[in-house]
Parts: sequence; structure tokens; C-alpha cells
Amino acid sequence: MSPSRTLPSGRASTYHVPVLLHEIEELLVHASTVLDCTLGGGGHSAAFLERGMRVTGVDRDPRALAAARERLADYEKTGRFRALLGNYADLAEAGLADTETFDGILLDLGVSSHQFDDLARGFTFREGAPLDMRMGTDADVDAGELLNTIDEVDLSALLRAYADEPRAARLAREIIRRRERRPFATADDLVDAIRAVLGPRSGAPDFARIFQAVRIAVNDELAGLERALPALRERLTPGGVLAIISYHSGEDRLVKNAFRDWSATCTCPPKQMICTCRGEPLGETITRRPVNATEEEVDANSRARSARLRAWRLAR
Repeated sequence: MSPSRTLPSGRASTYHVPVLLHEIEELLVHASTVLDCTLGGGGHSAAFLERGMRVTGVDRDPRALAAARERLADYEKTGRFRALLGNYADLAEAGLADTETFDGILLDLGVSSHQFDDLARGFTFREGAPLDMRMGTDADVDAGELLNTIDEVDLSALLRAYADEPRAARLAREIIRRRERRPFATADDLVDAIRAVLGPRSGAPDFARIFQAVRIAVNDELAGLERALPALRERLTPGGVLAIISYHSGEDRLVKNAFRDWSATCTCPPKQMICTCRGEPLGETITRRPVNATEEEVDANSRARSARLRAWRLAR
């Protein structure tokens, strides 16, 4: 990262390095109240608070929430920061009043650096890591239980949809065959199954893609995002901005399509002669194309490589 874009003290964290921080700051520069739906280690929230904003942070991971509260304790004492335990897809259950709205809302999807690096959390394909991958206590099953109980048809569909895996059916059959001999328990079990199907030249990119697919299924991430998008739009103040960083093509597609539909004047079927929809856009898409991390940021934080940022503004 270039010297002009080095993170100020307090923004970088051993828990998580905030991605596309400067771009997010520019998008939310006029906000006075911000909802950080994926608080993580509090890197983005720290930047908002330094700018004088009031921040509500939400995270489904109790450990992430505790780390952020410790880091931002001074702001919490003054009342400018509060932290809520819960899933951004169910904000009412997290304790957020239905009537509460914000000038800016941020979603930074995916896994935090700390979650990924903590072997016990089971997000990594490193040797000996348990097959867990739960982001919070609200997940119904862990990755091991999912792989040991899901039927072949559903597993094949999962790998095809979430990992874009052309040999999804073969890999699903291999996983079923192997689990009949011994239940899947560690990352090694899944890596060995992948190698058996994709061949000895398969490596980290293949493992990462398939592990990510299992993680998405464990945490119901795409369904949660699809459910959350219209609910988050309703929590924007007039002129408020919704900014979303995604790391998976399925996530980005959902965000892109939602922003496109909300920005359209008419959403009626193309051949319908008379408009029966709302007849006006709900707001405007700010980012016509996704914003990617700079080479400098990727050099400093390799996990920013797949980040795609899109933003949308509610009409005034």
C-alpha cells in the first residue's frame, strides 16, 4: 500500500484488515449515522467513528463482537458506538428497532482475517483444521455435519451453484463414498476427496473455491443476503447509501441485480403494454461497475484480490 494510503493507527487490526476502506469512506463521506452490518474487528467502523459519525455495528460472531467492543470501547462509552450480536439478515432479532434508519449502511461479506487464520474455526484447508466454518452460533450445522449428512443430489447442486465446479457430480459421489468408510472430520478429508476427483495437480485455488462453497452453505449466506437486501434498503434515510463488498460471484450477482432493479424506472415485463409497477426508480446505482482493490492494497492484503464493491443511493 502506498504511503498516502497507509491505514491510520487504530484502523488496521490483528483481527481483520478492512478492505477498500478509502473507497468506502468516500461513498459514505456525508453520512452522520452508519450501520456496519458485518462489524468484524471494527476496522471500517473505526474509520467512521474517527470522522465523527455515530455507528451501530452488528456481527453474528460473538468473538468478533467482543474484539470490536474492546477496540472501540472509548467510543462506546461516549454513546457514539454500539454493538449488537446477530445476523444482518435478521436485524430485528439482533435488537434493532424496526423504525431505525441510517445515512449509510455497509456490508463487507465473507470471512474476516482472524476467522480464517484461527485454525480452530475451521474455515481453512490447512492440514488438521476441523471442518467447522460456522460464522456464529446461529448456524444449524457445521461443515463436517453438512458433508456427512447431505444427500448426493443436493451436494452436487451445492458444488455446482456455489463453486462453479464442472465435476460437481463426480465430487459429490466421491464424498459420499468416502464418508461411508469414515465420517469427514478435518480439512484433510475434504482436500483428499477433491484431489481424488480433480487430480494431483489440483491446488490451493481449487481447495479455496470448494471450501468457500461449503462455508456459504453452512452459513446460508446467499439466501440471507437475498432476504436482507430489500430490508436494508428500507433502513436508509432519504439520500442514504448502501455499500456492499462481495467476494463471490453469486453474492455480486444478487447485489448487482437488486441495484439494477431498484434503479429502473419500470419493472413491468417487457411486452406489457401498460405500466402497472411503481413507475419511477427507488434510487440510483452509484457504481456502474464493481470497484476493485488497487494493486497496492492487494500487495498489502492478498484477500482483497477478489473484493468487489458496489453502492446504491436511495432517492431523496
